[in-house]
This record gives sequence, structure tokens and C-alpha cells, in this order.
Amino acid sequence: QVHVVESGGGLVQPGGSLRLSCKVSATTSTIAAMGWYRQAPEKQREFVASLSFSTGNTIYSDSVEGRFTISRDNAKSAAYLEANNLQTEDTANYLCYAIMSDALTTRNWGQGTQVTVSL
Repeated sequence: QVHVVESGGGLVQPGGSLRLSCKVSATTSTIAAMGWYRQAPEKQREFVASLSFSTGNTIYSDSVEGRFTISRDNAKSAAYLEANNLQTEDTANYLCYAIMSDALTTRNWGQGTQVTVSL
């Protein structure tokens, strides 16, 4: 079973930055892709960003394009989400997922890390 663990959330003022981390209990060679969604209270889960481990291609939602950057660390089987110029509307629980090469239709989810943007 694949375990996904997020960290790095917290309270930040508008305009501030956070770096979210996501670690997977698997070797990098078995990971096909990783990504982030977020969910605010009483709202639907929203796609944030994704990264293909085979091609390096990244995709961002319009709402975070230019402010957030997804990256990876092959040695640590991890992905990161650098979130800059955070705004109050970015407040949400950020959930990471990993897709394994031998199960491309399955997203393995973590529990999430809370990001709160407030004065």
C-alpha cells in the first residue's frame, strides 16, 4: 500500500509564501505522477497542479498559474508546491496525490495540510 504524507501548511499573511511537501512511501522509479488539489470548507475539491515524473510536464489551474510552482525530489520520492503571493482565497486543505506506474487509474491520497491565509 502506498502512503502519501503532506506537510508544510500553516498560517500566513496575504502576500506571503509557503512550501508544501509531499512524500510517498515508494521509490521514485515507480511513480508516474504527483499533484495537488485543495478543498475549502463547503466547497468542492479543486485541482491545483500536477507533475509527470516521466516527462517533467507540469499543469496548473488558472487560479494559481504564475504564483505556485510544483517540483520534485527524485532522491526523496517527494513533490513540493511552492506557493507565493498567497491570498485569502487560497485558504484550504491542500491534498497531495501520487499515481503509480503500475496503477495509472488510481490516485493515492494523503490526509492534507491546512493552509490559512489571513491578516
